[in-house]
Amino acid sequence: MEKKRIILTGDRPTGRLHIGHYVGSLRRRVQLQEEGNYDKMYVFIADAQALTDNVDNPEKVRQNVVEVALDYLSVGLDPDKVCLFIQSQIAELTELTFYYMDLVTVSRLQRNPTVKTEIQMRGFGGESIPVGFFTYPISQAADITAFDATIVPVGEDQKPMIEQTCEIVRRFNHIYGDTLVEPQIMLPDNAACLRLPGTDGKAKMSKSLCNCIYLSDTAAELKKKVMSMYTDPEHIHVEDPGHLEGNTVFTYLDAFSRPEHFAQYWPEYAGLDELKAHYQRGGLGDMKVKKFLLKILDETLEPIRQRRKEFEQDIPAVYDILRRGSEQAREAAAQTLDRVRKAMKINYFDDAELIAQQQKLFNGQA
Repeated sequence: MEKKRIILTGDRPTGRLHIGHYVGSLRRRVQLQEEGNYDKMYVFIADAQALTDNVDNPEKVRQNVVEVALDYLSVGLDPDKVCLFIQSQIAELTELTFYYMDLVTVSRLQRNPTVKTEIQMRGFGGESIPVGFFTYPISQAADITAFDATIVPVGEDQKPMIEQTCEIVRRFNHIYGDTLVEPQIMLPDNAACLRLPGTDGKAKMSKSLCNCIYLSDTAAELKKKVMSMYTDPEHIHVEDPGHLEGNTVFTYLDAFSRPEHFAQYWPEYAGLDELKAHYQRGGLGDMKVKKFLLKILDETLEPIRQRRKEFEQDIPAVYDILRRGSEQAREAAAQTLDRVRKAMKINYFDDAELIAQQQKLFNGQA
């Protein structure tokens, strides 16, 4: 089977997307799109997966599908270059998930670090974990393999999920023959982008922790969040030496600042290293650094806000983009499912040789 360069990634529609998503994956997706060095690129909204822990609030997921779609379009994803689709509209993914369940043990799922972390974050007890949520690494494997994805751009927290997908692919191919394509993970190049902390200094920016800066935040909302960001609790006076470790403002500067930002907004410093050195030796206030960060983030988000306003004027057109993308994605997934059924020998109606052999058997000719 010829191996093509196919990119696939997606997001759960549990809320609007934030700048952690942007530096962790969205920015890279747009870059890959513009480079054009791929055969096909899929970006999907994982609504079925979101329902696994929002089963009692389907309206939340339903409303956020269009929010995520607007975020995709506003950051620059082009439906003429990328296939944008909704997970639940691809029935083949559900069938693949069911078949893959036979290849994974309960104990293996329990050892998945991402699953354990997500369970703890949501406060599930041992017997209260929804089966669908517990098995979502298997669902994710179906999402990836259905489109023969070779590259999956994600954040660092998703690494265990890609490893589990590779295990499923290897086991399936070992049992049934070379059928599925094994993917490779693509992590952000910038270490600060691997897991952007929340504005409160917590380990991860999370919608549930209310510590996010959203891509769709207004300039006023952005300013309020940046000015209240967690810095160095020991940096009480301007003259005090400041610490960089755990300082959210400097982590964001690592993720967003470029040399030209200093020339434009703070020419007093040649670059980020010089700014950090001044902060560490003392004599530089947190508010000045925050104002600098605000200018950088505002420059980054303003064109995104403007594009979003344009797409918000024609929501039916946004749904039409998703409908066409879902139709296209389903055709591709159906081809993979046909291969899987054939490999598993459950393609009964398409197997003329099987039917002929059984006819001979019942005719006593075997």
